[in-house]
Amino acid sequence: MMRDDVDKVIDVIRPAIQADNGDIILRDVDESTGVVTVELIGACVSCPASTVTLKAGVERILKDRVRGVTEVVNLGENALEVGESPVML
Repeated sequence: MMRDDVDKVIDVIRPAIQADNGDIILRDVDESTGVVTVELIGACVSCPASTVTLKAGVERILKDRVRGVTEVVNLGENALEVGESPVML
């Protein structure tokens, strides 16, 4: 149920992000912790303001409109940089 609510709110937010040649994809909703994982793509990947968009925009709106949301994290922030090789142990 929480995922459906998050998805609906992201659909409302999406046009504003797309207006700047980016997009947002919902990847996961952990209902036990309230953490929502999204992926910012397109122009958002290289935009220095993407963290502000994520925290002051997306996270604030989701916390306000969906009960139980505690944090929004960007999956892309944890991805490898282009050209970086994974460490093999």
